[in-house]
Amino acid sequence: MMKYVIIIPDGAADFPLEELDGQTPFEAAHKPHTDRLSIEGRQGTVATTPPSMPCGSDVCSMSLLGYDPRQYHKGRAPLEAAALGIELSPTDWVFRVNLVTVIAGKMQDHSAGHIHSNEGRQLLADFARQIELPDMALYPGVSYRNIMVDVSNRRDWSELQTIPPHDIPGEPIRKHLPVGGVHAKLLQQLIAESEIFFAGHEINQTRTELGELPATHLWPWGQGQKPDMPSFESRFGLKGAMITAVDLLAGIARFIDWDRLEVPGQTSYHDTDYAAASRYAIDALDHYDLVCVHIEAPDEASHAADAKTKVAAIEAMDQHIVGPIHEALEERSDKDGGYRILYLPDHYTCVSDRKHHPTPVPFAMCGTRVRSLLERPLNERNAQESDLHIPFGHELMEYFLHSSLP
Repeated sequence: MMKYVIIIPDGAADFPLEELDGQTPFEAAHKPHTDRLSIEGRQGTVATTPPSMPCGSDVCSMSLLGYDPRQYHKGRAPLEAAALGIELSPTDWVFRVNLVTVIAGKMQDHSAGHIHSNEGRQLLADFARQIELPDMALYPGVSYRNIMVDVSNRRDWSELQTIPPHDIPGEPIRKHLPVGGVHAKLLQQLIAESEIFFAGHEINQTRTELGELPATHLWPWGQGQKPDMPSFESRFGLKGAMITAVDLLAGIARFIDWDRLEVPGQTSYHDTDYAAASRYAIDALDHYDLVCVHIEAPDEASHAADAKTKVAAIEAMDQHIVGPIHEALEERSDKDGGYRILYLPDHYTCVSDRKHHPTPVPFAMCGTRVRSLLERPLNERNAQESDLHIPFGHELMEYFLHSSLP
């Protein structure tokens, strides 16, 4: 059976940057293997953020994996909870809770300086022991990412409005506290109490002494309830697997009945082992019809306003992931009856303001019966000048899997 690979450089799309001499990171990066996909295959744009929905990896990744967020998206936090193995009832409300850094009342960093997981776990455990959280259960995740579940089954959070901390860098948090509904004050209280508790914690004292950002607050957001999603195999007839260091993508994979492949050395940052992800993906082709490789590093570099690292992440993916996987697909093509490879970011993440942007993203696909029309390197400008523009992100999957095939 034909094999498929999707490669997602999270948040890699961007606008021209002064520090890159007016180029985007895609234009500035040396990426011959990625450009080969668009030169020998097709490139275009796809709108992964539906109108009126937030531009985030939860919405956009669900979209590009073939699921209409307008139908299936019930909040970000339930997806991450699934990746942690947290069992939810359909009535449970779930929240993503970040450890963040607030300085002088302004959101300084959405990740508390990429705090280590063991430090985050300790802070969360100590806070939960000391502070009364009625009918709220806290679950530590990876680094700054955590989950909170309202197990009361009596609170309605449907009118609550929260803001992702990565959407408000440098802005006063008082303007972005949770609001709406009768229970928002509980979350405001949680934020206020965490500020007091974390201020004197020994972990933060040590981080400050080492010149690292302290975790000053807990920040709840991304609330929602358990979605009901049909399996990928029941819809497309293919068995899939996900490689990612991010619980969000792992959670989506679980809901669509994909296996998550644990890869040693995987992180959300540029220190990740790119080559290991490639090796595991290539090996997985013997057992799965479709393998998805998700790399978070470009997105985190963007949120840090670090154009240099963003370019480096794109180049590392090109050298260690795109090139080897494409070569492996070509070598086994006759045995498998063909192949296709799709490369695209889930959304724009802009170095200039450190935020996501819902502009349609560029994509390239190459392989069996994919006919080349616009023989240009992959970047935002070239993709916009192509004749292939998909207005609904969830429709890209059908095009990728079946276009021009018998």
